[in-house]
Amino acid sequence: MSPADPGTADEPSDEPSVEPSVELHAVAPQLRALRRRASLTLEAAARAAGLSPAHLSRLETGQRQPSLPMLLAVARVYGTTVSELLGETVADRDAVVRAADMEPTPAGGWIYRQAGSSGRGMQALRVHVPHGSQGDIVRVHPGEEWLYVLEGRLRLRLGDTAHVLEPGDSAHFDSLTPHRIAAAGRAGAELLFVHTLLQSPTAALCLGPATGHPTPGETS
Repeated sequence: MSPADPGTADEPSDEPSVEPSVELHAVAPQLRALRRRASLTLEAAARAAGLSPAHLSRLETGQRQPSLPMLLAVARVYGTTVSELLGETVADRDAVVRAADMEPTPAGGWIYRQAGSSGRGMQALRVHVPHGSQGDIVRVHPGEEWLYVLEGRLRLRLGDTAHVLEPGDSAHFDSLTPHRIAAAGRAGAELLFVHTLLQSPTAALCLGPATGHPTPGETS
């Protein structure tokens, strides 16, 4: 389960660009260095970020000015932050995240709240899963995931095994196991979610709509 990424246009004409004060000549080699550090080809990185290889190549050579949505997409692919892409010095990360600072971020029908510091090896989130949203998506990617149900009931399918989790239940599994996550009740489900951030072209691989028998509790 990874937050659904909004599509990034290949040749945008109306997206906000990075502020002119940004040293673009420093951004270009940083983009190339981070891609190589992630062991990604130009084609694989571009595909994962929603760009064409030619467009990403122009960004890496400084021939095109990146927009903020582009930088966000590329940062997600490389498992880093926009600050690192821009070569900025990262301040010491706070160990504590206050509830008031957990801004809701909608993506793919779910609501995500950052529950940990950015730039870590793991990402911690508080997630609201509405009923009927993303329930037909099967995901498989390297890494591990852990989730804990706070409210509501959650349907979790791991491979061919179906589970219904109640508040207080948790699951910890290898993300290479094909998995589906959906709310089992009309009120949706609230959960804590932790996953490893991966520099991999398969980090957001989705197999598409699931097939097979319904998970118990689907009509609750």
